[in-house]
Amino acid sequence: MSGKNGSVKLVAGNSNPALARDIADWLKMPLTKASVRRFADNEIFVEIQENVRGSDVFILQSTSFPANDHLMELLIITDALRRASARRITAVIPYFGYARQDRKVGSRSPISAKLVANLITHAGVDRVMTLDLHAGQIQGFFDIPTDNLYASPVMVRDIKERFDLSKAMVVSPDVGGVVRARGLAKRLNTPLAIIDKRRERAGESEVMNVIGEVEGYTCILLDDIVDSGGTLVNAAEALLKNGATEVYAYITHGVLSGGACSRITGSKLKELVITDSIQPTEAVCNAHNIRTLSIASLIAEAIGRTASEESVSSLFD
Repeated sequence: MSGKNGSVKLVAGNSNPALARDIADWLKMPLTKASVRRFADNEIFVEIQENVRGSDVFILQSTSFPANDHLMELLIITDALRRASARRITAVIPYFGYARQDRKVGSRSPISAKLVANLITHAGVDRVMTLDLHAGQIQGFFDIPTDNLYASPVMVRDIKERFDLSKAMVVSPDVGGVVRARGLAKRLNTPLAIIDKRRERAGESEVMNVIGEVEGYTCILLDDIVDSGGTLVNAAEALLKNGATEVYAYITHGVLSGGACSRITGSKLKELVITDSIQPTEAVCNAHNIRTLSIASLIAEAIGRTASEESVSSLFD
């Protein structure tokens, strides 16, 4: 594949090699040979082993666990490419870590998402491509062009194949996700319900009320991130108590930290569907009610359009 203004290169960090290979396969091009390794003291060393001078380079790297290591890999790969005279560097970050720290939550607290955006920009990235940002305004934290892709086309296709939409209802697990859930409900032409919850402390949630008539419906919870899984488990219980027949969840980023997988497998949630924006752990792969959707084709298409200077937003029209 070649772009409008020169050759196109794909460079992958260590965060999600399986997704990087799938994206390369979709684009029918090899990953650029590069070494991203650690010294004995865990310092990161990067060596680009092919000529990238004048190339349009896309770095494939989520900043998932361990977030700081993968972020540093991204920054150092960027520096290596910039010093190797790459014409343009696009950071493709399917999961943008630190996105939940997008505002001050109290006195003397940071806005870490802005700090990370500054680090990426000043390292020499020319453009950022990410997927389902936790908050859309994070695009404004970057002083460079930023494309926020959406996993909804992949999810819509899967839902249409698996559900009777006349008996399905989209549910937002909290008030903050209503816009996202409403968009999916509109695409599917299904009704919408909302979970009203109160979060007592970080990582825990208490469901208070279900807004909407869910009795007799198969409920599909939609969110961008699942971490501890507590919100989904509580939401599923509340929906079933209010008469829902089954509860499924479609979540873009499966962070699933700590005991989240066992919490999900032991819950009343029929199935949790996540994308591979974060490389699935062994626990995720072994969970009987967690399934992974590939977003490789979506990201590959966006990369191809960016390289050829075509519209990316039309992917989601």
